[in-house]
Amino acid sequence: MRLKILFLPAWYPSEVSPLSGVFIREHARAASLYNDVVVIHVYHSPGHRVKGLYDVSDAVEDGVRTIRIRYRCPSARGYSPVSRLLRMWSTFSCFQRFMREGWRPDIIHAHVYSAGVPAVILGKHYHIPVVITEHWTWFVLHHLTWERRLAARFVLNRADVVLPVSEHLKEEIRRYGIRGNLQVLPNVVDTRLFHPESCPSEDGHKKLLLVANLSPQKGIPYLLEALRQLSVRRADFLLDVVGEGIKGTSTEDYVKLAGELGLGQVVRFHGAKPKVDVAQFMKNCDFFVQPSLFETFGVVYIEAMACGKPVIASNIPGPKEFITKDVGILVPPKDVNALAEAIDWMLAHHKDYSAEKIANYARERFGYEAVGRKLDEIYHEVAKS
Repeated sequence: MRLKILFLPAWYPSEVSPLSGVFIREHARAASLYNDVVVIHVYHSPGHRVKGLYDVSDAVEDGVRTIRIRYRCPSARGYSPVSRLLRMWSTFSCFQRFMREGWRPDIIHAHVYSAGVPAVILGKHYHIPVVITEHWTWFVLHHLTWERRLAARFVLNRADVVLPVSEHLKEEIRRYGIRGNLQVLPNVVDTRLFHPESCPSEDGHKKLLLVANLSPQKGIPYLLEALRQLSVRRADFLLDVVGEGIKGTSTEDYVKLAGELGLGQVVRFHGAKPKVDVAQFMKNCDFFVQPSLFETFGVVYIEAMACGKPVIASNIPGPKEFITKDVGILVPPKDVNALAEAIDWMLAHHKDYSAEKIANYARERFGYEAVGRKLDEIYHEVAKS
């Protein structure tokens, strides 16, 4: 039996931020294979984009009905108490409209505890079970303020099920006093877009790829230093970097650093790209490398693996839960020498990996069908209880 599932995401792709919460959209698509999903995304938009207090769009996107409510707010970034009240009011208003139209969800599924606040209030009032998927890195980094801690405890302890995307995130959530039913459910990869495809090499060079927001957590300086070490003894590789600088850094900072290390002709920066272009970069590379300092999960690794590419990652919680010796190499974080050795080895042995086996591994663990089936099981268990 197909259930009616209402998604309430804290982050979701929009015209304001096209890449925000793309992994939540993938969860919605996976869930829609087995159940009827409606997404309500309420978000702050600069005043000049909204003529009145708010506006609403309602469309079917890849089989999922998606309602976006954009609201104006005096706060530049939409984090003020007034903004939070507007988000709550907009969510409640849209929900009540659904109820008047005769559409009542069987499950409310919020993504990130902040979106869980209206979810648990609605769930309590209308006697509807609530599921919350948690993605936020701040649990792992212990950056939650006392106010956010209280909100997280209020929400997560009242949900019927909490779904962290990794075992490590589950452990860290427990540290905040969250009791209840926690089950790990990983992120999703779109294997229709990310899949193996044979591509010719470029002028005999082996191509490495990194895809990330260029923030300090991605360990890019360590990668560039490792490549500098390798460039002394070999010149048969290129690194493509896809992404833009955030959190106090800029792409230009890394372009400058690459130049100072003598890598100006070795490292190519392409800026942010849409998913379809990211997939093509992954299909064109020989292997993927991203030596992050911390990750809640690491969607880009499973996207590369879905394309049949071996990966090099830091041996940190999140990636180490699913990167095995059959699909890649784990190295200690911040260890330039170990990273250089891993890249050197991979340059010589990347063809020893089976692209088909890597892609199958990613599809069977993280594909739409795999995650969608697990979600369907959870939904029905919660609905019965």
